[in-house]
Amino acid sequence: MHLCFKFARSQSSLKLVRHLSAAHLPPLPVPALQDTLQKCLRTIQPLVTEDQLQETDSLFRKFGEPGGVGTQLQELLLKRAEKEENWLADWWLNSAYLEYRSPVVVFSSPGLVMPQQQFQSEDDQLHFTAQLVLAVLDFKSLIDRDQLQPEIMGKDPLDMSQYKKVFGTCRLPRIPRDQLAYHPTSKHIIVMHRNNIFQLNVLADDGSLYSEAQLFSALSLIVELTEQDVTPVGVLTSDSRDNWSKSYELLAQDAGNVEVLNSIESALFVVCLDQPSGAVGLDDRTISGRQTMHGDGPMSNGGNRWFDKTIQFIVSEEGRVGLTYEHSPAEGQPIASIVDHIMAYIDGNKAEEVVGDPTPSANLCVPLKFNINQEVQQAIKSSAANLEKLVNNVEACAFSFDKYGKEFIKSQKLSPDSFIQMAMQFAFYRLHKVAGAHYETAATRKFLHGRTETIRSCSVESVAFAQTMLDPTASPHQKLAALKKAVNGHKDYTLQALNGLGVDRHLLGLKLTAISHGLPIPPLFSDPGYLRSLHMRLSTSQVAVKSDGFMIYGPLVEDGYGCCYNPRSNDIKFGTTAIISCAETSAVKFVDSLDQSLTDMHQLLISTPTAHL
Repeated sequence: MHLCFKFARSQSSLKLVRHLSAAHLPPLPVPALQDTLQKCLRTIQPLVTEDQLQETDSLFRKFGEPGGVGTQLQELLLKRAEKEENWLADWWLNSAYLEYRSPVVVFSSPGLVMPQQQFQSEDDQLHFTAQLVLAVLDFKSLIDRDQLQPEIMGKDPLDMSQYKKVFGTCRLPRIPRDQLAYHPTSKHIIVMHRNNIFQLNVLADDGSLYSEAQLFSALSLIVELTEQDVTPVGVLTSDSRDNWSKSYELLAQDAGNVEVLNSIESALFVVCLDQPSGAVGLDDRTISGRQTMHGDGPMSNGGNRWFDKTIQFIVSEEGRVGLTYEHSPAEGQPIASIVDHIMAYIDGNKAEEVVGDPTPSANLCVPLKFNINQEVQQAIKSSAANLEKLVNNVEACAFSFDKYGKEFIKSQKLSPDSFIQMAMQFAFYRLHKVAGAHYETAATRKFLHGRTETIRSCSVESVAFAQTMLDPTASPHQKLAALKKAVNGHKDYTLQALNGLGVDRHLLGLKLTAISHGLPIPPLFSDPGYLRSLHMRLSTSQVAVKSDGFMIYGPLVEDGYGCCYNPRSNDIKFGTTAIISCAETSAVKFVDSLDQSLTDMHQLLISTPTAHL
């Protein structure tokens, strides 16, 4: 979901990349076995005792010895890589997403908060929504015409295929594995209002756009046609995938319901016209984060969603704007690009009237109604209770760090991303007095069908840095040296991950190779030291948008944190979460520690004579 490097779009490379077939992108490499094992062992070192490290080291050595099981699995994986365009892509889609049985809400599907709007009336809300729809369709037209500016990393073109999987896509609940359905040529969207569901046609038969006035008129009609106290069928999509699959089968027993499901699933995207959140005691940005992440539960807007759709745009009466996205088809960059395009489009007031006879708004929108029997009603009640329980157990805290941003960090000749990552390591250690396994997402889109690799941000160097910063006897020069070593160590690991040379996807590939060939899973994969390194107490990602926005999602583990950030020139926006039932963690306390850590690091840099590294 997420970025840890800067994308560049340059005119000099535009022609080259535009005509570069995806087939010319290199395949994802299979790292050398010994390199992966040695690298992984080093990331385990700060997390375990010396005795445990020796036990893990012994297992790693046995796994990687010549003729050993690791060598055999490596050979089988290399053979798979020769046959597949990307040896990981299908495995990753299935194991990381479609076979995931927990709710997509909070833990898989992020929310993204966009700038707050100042609506003075319902008309303001609907005019903005009409412009948003046109902005999104304008972006989609760039994709459809292959006119989207290609992205590069350094001089390397990036795989752009994820952009074609964002619109018209829907995740379908199935047991034991969900499916993805693609409908990129659809001409309608879904609008949800007070749990009512409407199909809104946004493209004419010839593919031309309707005007802002026509869309506004249709949206106004939707509000007028909205019924009160409608059963929130959408809340079913927030439940565990197995529960939702069973409820889906119940719905699909009715032929009319099948038509409604088909309309929702084939829509280009969903627009959720929300009611005021009703939340109290929280700052506005945190409330917006909760609305985009889970709708604040069934008593608020949690039923006014269809969480299976890849993109749901949220526009509330009180001016909260954002989106929720189902993660399986794409990472964060396509979503961030859409957000940037929307804001630029609306700020530029580019919406224009379509020349020609206006289409009556009544012809554009169609109410969609489910036939709900007692069994489905009971399922909805159960799903609503489960969502309420989940929402009440997730603490969210939005945080805007305004003392400096990435420009200051770059002025110190340090990587902004690595610097922020080390600030999070420092914050965690300051708060918990132990090292915490730490996940950051790296995009591997320089490879054909590339998705992600894990940057293991917790390292020997990061822990030493945190300890040195907290040591009252350490000198400023010692602290600065520790900071530099930790930041540069993270930067080195990041570059390896971006080049497909991390450890997590390779080891996953070896494990899945054993499973796919009916072989026993090697003991390495159940080793306590290795499992400790997978217990990611910090789940982090950089998702950069130009506007005053941020992404937010739940922790990976019960005693962990979710922390997504948007580093801008002069500030850094964070969306942070923790699990309330875990007494050990607190999103508010983590944010306070992070604020202090970023402040301490800044003070160290500006007050130490050798700060310019």
